[in-house]
This record gives sequence, structure tokens and C-alpha cells, in this order.
Amino acid sequence: MFSKTCEYAIRAVIFIAQKTADGSRVGIKEVAAGIDSPEHFIAKILQDLSRKGIIQSQKGPTGGFYLDAQSRKYTLADVVHVVDGDQIFNGCGLGLKQCSETKPCPLHNEFKKIRDAISKMLRSTHLGEFSEQLEQKLVFLKR
Repeated sequence: MFSKTCEYAIRAVIFIAQKTADGSRVGIKEVAAGIDSPEHFIAKILQDLSRKGIIQSQKGPTGGFYLDAQSRKYTLADVVHVVDGDQIFNGCGLGLKQCSETKPCPLHNEFKKIRDAISKMLRSTHLGEFSEQLEQKLVFLKR
């Protein structure tokens, strides 16, 4: 459903939101270990998310990645859009370019329901929402 890059981006942003709720910063090594990601891969993803304003970064000895108050209001849909584009929100279940209401693919009507449900969930879930559940170990970001 999501690209591997997008999966890591979502996990990283949720991890960073949890770890920086107190105003601290996290480094690439900590993020990579926390979400079970290759360090070099997550470094590129975080750089891109920072450039696009989803997360913030600060250089120096007390630097690292963090989410400010505005970033915590972003939704999972914002992350998906920045990383994977809008395909998941309006694409065809079979990957056809011309699938539409007037020229539907065989999966169109059923896939549209699923796509709309996923879209609704992503658009209503904010980045800072999981911190408490992660702290209480009710949900997990790695196996």
C-alpha cells in the first residue's frame, strides 16, 4: 500500500513525536534503532521530511530532529503526500491510468470504498497522537 520509504517515514515521524514531546531532540542513530531502520536510509528520509517542513532539525551538539507544535498538527496524510504523492488517495486499485467513474476497472467500486476509508483514517490521525500509547507500550514501532 505504501512505499518502503513512506512506511519508514511514518514510523520515524511517530517515533520523533513521542521522543521529543518534552522539547528534546533525537539523532539519526536513535531514530534508526527505535524503528528498526537502516541508518543511511532513514537519514535521507529525515533530511527530505525536514526540507519539506514536516519535521524540524537543529545542527550542533544539542541538535537533532524534533516536531514543533505546528508539526504535531500535521496528519499522516501529510506525510504520505510528501513522500508518496496522492496516488493512494485517488489511484486505481489495478494501477490503470484511465480508471474513473465513467470508465471503471473491475475493482473500481470496491477499491474506492477501501481507498476512501484509508484516506479518512490518514487525514484524521495527527502525528502527536501516539505518544502516550507508545509510552505505555500499548502500540509498537518495531517488532
